[in-house]
Amino acid sequence: MISSTTRGALFALLAFALYATHDVVVKYLGATYAAPQLVFLSVLLGFPLVTMMLIGDRAEGNLRPRHPWWTALRTLSFVIAAASAFYAFSTIPLAQTYAILFAAPLLTTLLSVPILGETVRLRRGLAVVTGLIGVLVVLRPGQAELGLGHLAALAAAIGGSVNAIVVRKIGKEERSVVLLLFPMLANFVVMGSLQVFVYQPMPFADFAAAGAIALMSFGGMLCSIMAYRHAAAGVVAPMQYSQILWATFYGYVFFGESPDIFTAIGAAIIIGSGLYILFREGATSATQTVLRTSGHPETRTQARFTRLPWRKRE
Repeated sequence: MISSTTRGALFALLAFALYATHDVVVKYLGATYAAPQLVFLSVLLGFPLVTMMLIGDRAEGNLRPRHPWWTALRTLSFVIAAASAFYAFSTIPLAQTYAILFAAPLLTTLLSVPILGETVRLRRGLAVVTGLIGVLVVLRPGQAELGLGHLAALAAAIGGSVNAIVVRKIGKEERSVVLLLFPMLANFVVMGSLQVFVYQPMPFADFAAAGAIALMSFGGMLCSIMAYRHAAAGVVAPMQYSQILWATFYGYVFFGESPDIFTAIGAAIIIGSGLYILFREGATSATQTVLRTSGHPETRTQARFTRLPWRKRE
């Protein structure tokens, strides 16, 4: 008999495997199509899936945000992060992209001080600094050529951390459907308006691949929900680091990429710092919230939440 915790961990591993495969398809299509076109199609094709899920939402209320300015900030950061992540995956090696994106929980810890008024004590602060040093090891400024893809990955990490902070700030009061739909609508409008500049006709095979991006994003979201229903955040959240294994495998098999020693060392430092923070602070309710919004939502066009949207809010 599989325990509930084990079941949650397995759902988490499946979710992050789907997300990693999602990113491989993004990278494949990104060699031909601009990031705004891929984000737009992913959102467009994802709307029917999300709509079917939201039909079961029995919570009374409307879709007006209770915190419009915070919702606007989350929406803006989500739009920027989604496009940046798609561009990063399209232009730099998968392992490098993930290593930089893994800095998002560290940045969230830093942002929690001015925005949430939290206190970051010495050990936790040292872990954050160590993790950011790991990012510098990956980037190697002054020694390796840095391109727009690296800057885009950093932008995506920052956007992901802002998303997590906003969810921590208003998540208990704002309806999940509001937090889900507004970023999707914004991506649809903003990226749709850019199609006149970037759109390229797609053969059926590529269009189907774009549909697979939306499907895997939705499937990963559902697996994440199931993971957090069965296991604690401290069990599920660290599973996100399994994506570096998928990135190494996929990068080698499909794109001929092999992580260099600096990427491997930097990723190990970042992951170690993230795990330290997760296990040291994972028992606190505030950290539980940020764990549940981690996993790089900035790389998806469908926001993810662990609370089932059709369950009545407490």
